[in-house]
Amino acid sequence: MPTLFDPITAGEIELANRIVMAPLTRNRSPGAVPGEMTATYYAQRASAGLIITEATAITQQGQGYANVPGLYAPDQLAGWRRVTDAVHAAGGKIVVQMWHVGRISHSSLQPDGGAPVAPSAITAKAKTYVLNADGSGAFVATSQPRALTLDELPGIVADYRRAARAAIDAGFDGVEVHAANGYLIDQFLRSGSNHRSDAYGGSIENRARLLVEVMEAVTAEIGASRTAIRISPVTPANDASDPDPQPLFNYVVRQLAQWPLCYIHVIEGATGGPRDFQQGNTPFDYAALRGAYTTAGGAAAWMVNNAYDGALAETAVADGRADLIAFGKPFIANPDLVRRLREHAPLNTPDTSTFYGGGEKGYLDYPTLD
Repeated sequence: MPTLFDPITAGEIELANRIVMAPLTRNRSPGAVPGEMTATYYAQRASAGLIITEATAITQQGQGYANVPGLYAPDQLAGWRRVTDAVHAAGGKIVVQMWHVGRISHSSLQPDGGAPVAPSAITAKAKTYVLNADGSGAFVATSQPRALTLDELPGIVADYRRAARAAIDAGFDGVEVHAANGYLIDQFLRSGSNHRSDAYGGSIENRARLLVEVMEAVTAEIGASRTAIRISPVTPANDASDPDPQPLFNYVVRQLAQWPLCYIHVIEGATGGPRDFQQGNTPFDYAALRGAYTTAGGAAAWMVNNAYDGALAETAVADGRADLIAFGKPFIANPDLVRRLREHAPLNTPDTSTFYGGGEKGYLDYPTLD
């Protein structure tokens, strides 16, 4: 039976083990440009089988938080090239998570101070992170969004395609399309945030249309075997809601089965919260979700995420319930997490006060076992 420490190939990417560093927003990219600290941070964690970067905006319109990186300007791409070179020099593999936040933004972060965009003009009951006049950060309520028009949607799809090409040109091993946690693609999926009456609203097929179009464009641009996607069927993050998520996400994964993707990344339960969280009247059946995918012919690696420790991860891989396990907060405080899990060594405790924004403290200074 497979173990957590066995190598695996996901699409075209050969991984040394099945431990994945999950995307973790750290707000340390002033001007949306990843710097030398970022390169060091990821290189320190290159023993992971795969690193997924922090969510990275595909356009300025896609930005929702201060000091998070972008993937659309030359200096941003040059910064990411330093990161990918550093990770590869350390023997690691890295993909970028491509992000459009949709309504989870603030007008101060948008082009010309405009309104954020969304499937429908419904303000999220959520907060985002902005900079004060003195340079300090603060969490504030999201701004009222405007609904995207039909003629704008092809441009959104084209933005994903361009970002995917830019990522490969910057040295990434692949991309992960962020379709989770209440951001733009997830906003189209969920009936709580999508009240459209056109071809992108109403039925499950219509609400999933943007996701399918984005995946079609990205796979055509860089190849399906370097393309992955992240979904979160029941998370309430960023005011995401749908009363009947099982048929919605079963349909989504059946659509994803048409491409030989790198991996499917599934957040189980509430992101960063209870694994047994449910929306609707019945618990979500993750085995049925994977069954829907494989029955439709899907063969990508299956990655799971949310509150996994070493024992639970080892069991999930040994039982064949998952091929890859993504760890989030443990990687913040434990750059050598793979070794610690293998040796059943104690883990460092993360300093939550340094999660969002700051300098090297709480970012580059966590000790390894050595």
